[in-house]
Amino acid sequence: MTARGLITGAVGVPLVCFMVAWAEIKLQTLQIGFLQMPPAVIGLLLLLLSINALWRRLSRRSPGLTPQDMLVAYSMMTIAAMISSRGLMEKLIPLLVTANYFTERGAPFLPFLRQWSVPFDIHGPDKQMVSLRFFEGLRAGETVPLALWIGPVLLWSFLACLIFGAFLCMAAILRRQWVDNEKLSFPLVQLPLEMAAPRFVNASGIETPLLQNRLMWAGFAIPMIVFLFKGLHSWYPAVPDIVLELNLGDYLTTPPWSGIYYTPLKFSFAIVGFMFLLPSDLVFSLWFFTVLSRLQDVVATAANMDLPAMPMYPCPLFRGYQAVGAYLVLAVYLIRVMWPHLRHVGNAVLGQGERVDDSSELFSYRAAFWGFWTCFAGAGLFLVLLLGMSPWIVTMQLFGLFFVVAFVLARSTAEAGMLMTETSFRPVDILRLFTPLHTLGPVNLTGLALTDSLLMRDQRGLILSGFMDGLRIADGVQIRRRKFVSIFGVAILLSIACAAYIQIRLPYHLGGINLYGYVYQGNNQWGLDDYKQYLKPGAAPVGWQGVTFLMVGIAVTTALVWSRATLSVFPFHPLGYALASSWTMTVFWFSALVAWFIKSLVLRYGGMKFYRLARPFFLGMILGEFAAALLWTAANAILDTPVPPFTWT
Repeated sequence: MTARGLITGAVGVPLVCFMVAWAEIKLQTLQIGFLQMPPAVIGLLLLLLSINALWRRLSRRSPGLTPQDMLVAYSMMTIAAMISSRGLMEKLIPLLVTANYFTERGAPFLPFLRQWSVPFDIHGPDKQMVSLRFFEGLRAGETVPLALWIGPVLLWSFLACLIFGAFLCMAAILRRQWVDNEKLSFPLVQLPLEMAAPRFVNASGIETPLLQNRLMWAGFAIPMIVFLFKGLHSWYPAVPDIVLELNLGDYLTTPPWSGIYYTPLKFSFAIVGFMFLLPSDLVFSLWFFTVLSRLQDVVATAANMDLPAMPMYPCPLFRGYQAVGAYLVLAVYLIRVMWPHLRHVGNAVLGQGERVDDSSELFSYRAAFWGFWTCFAGAGLFLVLLLGMSPWIVTMQLFGLFFVVAFVLARSTAEAGMLMTETSFRPVDILRLFTPLHTLGPVNLTGLALTDSLLMRDQRGLILSGFMDGLRIADGVQIRRRKFVSIFGVAILLSIACAAYIQIRLPYHLGGINLYGYVYQGNNQWGLDDYKQYLKPGAAPVGWQGVTFLMVGIAVTTALVWSRATLSVFPFHPLGYALASSWTMTVFWFSALVAWFIKSLVLRYGGMKFYRLARPFFLGMILGEFAAALLWTAANAILDTPVPPFTWT
């Protein structure tokens, strides 16, 4: 690796931060940054490859960028897209002024806020200028009050850096187990790796780069043509539409079938392409358990069971708590599977037993171990000292984030290629089963409302997965992993600075209430809404369904884990059950079904040889759909044209 990759990435980071903010917040068209493989970054990688090829033709002296350079830049821009989107800034910036502007929701919490944590005066009136102009826009002659934002943003960014530092140390410890020992497929890195470096063998037995492979361009053309028609139809209704989405609820209108939660049939070429790369049993489990979860809704409706919603998540409570049980069992199981590796890590930390060679890892295991617990303790002290939260509440939040939610979701990305990482619960949903939340006190409830909205809810753009994918890319192009310490460090700091500046200025000039509703009138308020009821005694308890279906989730996942470990042929993967009620599988399940059906036919009638030949076609479908999304986003920005809907938005 040369410095060119780092410089290219550093130039790309501000560009990505602006693209993501403009497309997601201002245009409100496509979410091109929150995915674990952001379309914005894939588009820039394709542009970079094109410019590099042209440069090599025109300049005989300079070889241009190497694959290592381009993939270093790609890894940095991926982190930038996540931080600019749901990974941090789209949740943090609006949250800091929500309590002062939306007074119905925020007023009960104001006496328990700390002044350092927000840019407005906590003892001042409602809708102060710093909040009012953020949501309604500046008037003529007014300027953005950046000075009021600097302190709170720096302090919250310090907390974010501690969280990211802990994730980085987790990635250093997990890498050898997931990459070398278990050999997980990491589907999301296959496309950028194949774009930048390796070659395919085509049907004639000739090696060709991916971007020169005819099958890839055939796969690329299909979504481009489909979304050309869909985009033109949204612009000119006389152009025929190609329907890629139906809603089962429109057809199941009589009980008990009408009790099914929102269940769309969304077809995505990109998701089919990703799912085609996965093991067949895993793809089968993903769609099968999603269908099974909807049949549970039918049975519950037929039995006249109450169907309260899971707090802050789009699934019924009884399915949400099954997911809680599944995550807990999976977390324990994954730790059990990697126990021999963890013993080696422990020996390296303590300096005992046989010497462990960790010289090729991101950090030494000793540095990663102590670095993780330093960041964990630092984040805990931050919340205790500066928000006033109870140490045991903070420990519960951070333990749930690192060892359950992020741990399992990162596994779902590394093994199942989940393009979106989303849960069905928060750590507090476990606590509320056993403790009335009003007994925690208003200071803890205020801290929980803030940290849930910022850290726990909506895990799309999970930085831990970005780190793991970056390390897998390093292996794919033979870059020393320790080089990625500086790569990730520069990407994080530069992304936080650029994204914060852009996303503070943008609402002041355009008015937050005119921008993307989910960011400015959704996620930033839902945490306050949920905890407001617990500021006084009398809120309704969870009831019998919570504990009962938590135990159901534990029992079912334990049975799946045991069966998969002991039976030679077992078609069900526990990840499918854990993810079945998430928003991710709500929108991806039908594409998973299609991919499973196609892959079954390919393997049955063509075998592995035909599967390998077909891979470029399905990688082309991914690239084609993402390219179509970026082209229509650009058309929307330049010509104000409508944008066709994409499944993953």
